[in-house]
Amino acid sequence: MLTLTDLMNAPAPASGWVLAQDCEETGLDPADIRAEMARRIGEMRASIERGLSSDAKSITGMVGWNAKGLWDAPDALNAPLIRRVQAYAMAVNEENARMGRIVAAPTAGSAGTIPGALLGVADHLGIPDERLVDPMILAAGVGKAISKRMFISGAAGGCQAEIGSSAAMAAAAVTELLGGSPRACIHAASLALMNTIGLVCDPVGGYVEVPCVSRNAFFAVHAVSAAQLALAQLESFIPPDEVVGAMAQVGRMMPAQLRETAEGGLAQTPTGLAVTARMEGRQPDEGGGMIELPMA
Repeated sequence: MLTLTDLMNAPAPASGWVLAQDCEETGLDPADIRAEMARRIGEMRASIERGLSSDAKSITGMVGWNAKGLWDAPDALNAPLIRRVQAYAMAVNEENARMGRIVAAPTAGSAGTIPGALLGVADHLGIPDERLVDPMILAAGVGKAISKRMFISGAAGGCQAEIGSSAAMAAAAVTELLGGSPRACIHAASLALMNTIGLVCDPVGGYVEVPCVSRNAFFAVHAVSAAQLALAQLESFIPPDEVVGAMAQVGRMMPAQLRETAEGGLAQTPTGLAVTARMEGRQPDEGGGMIELPMA
């Protein structure tokens, strides 16, 4: 079973080891895998470009203008990297909310984190897309290692399992892009994952929009922060595979109401309930219950 420890102890670059393992398992040629990964990076970039240029609302009307609004706004903090990473991440997730084409990485709900972090950093530093292929292969390997021990969906283990995994994948990818060793890449992944433990999955109305769009923006920056720590030789005190085990334990302890059922957290706020009722053609009554409304 592939583990983060295997990746951490692999010869540099870690992506090369992941690629070799994948070729052995699938029988595919390395060039074909690289070409497919390059195509996915192109899809990520296309979804970013569409998302940054559109303010069309999603079907629910909860999101759709966040990425463009941030991208067009003055950079109040004079922090162009942060703004770029956040805008890219939200652009992808708002495209998803508009039923546009995106790359699930590893899921649709967490699709913005990797392109936000990896493409955001690359564009900030002027690094061409060709150099993103290998870091993306490493990101896939990290996701695979986590999925072997724990689910990577919010429905199974809360948002810690979903966006926590995508943040870990993104952190490893950014670290390799910037010259980090396999050990640094996996400690970046571990640092990102360990700081998402306990995060619930509470989408309003069950739609992957609120808080998911902004959550991707936050955790894309989170992934970049983890990479920065690891590149400075800081490491996770808890060994990476033990962090995955701890996340799995917390996920199993998490009540169903906090695992993408829209039965807890932000989904159960008065506003969350009102949006849910509207989408279902109902409205809250005076006693806090729901009145059925005719569909428009």
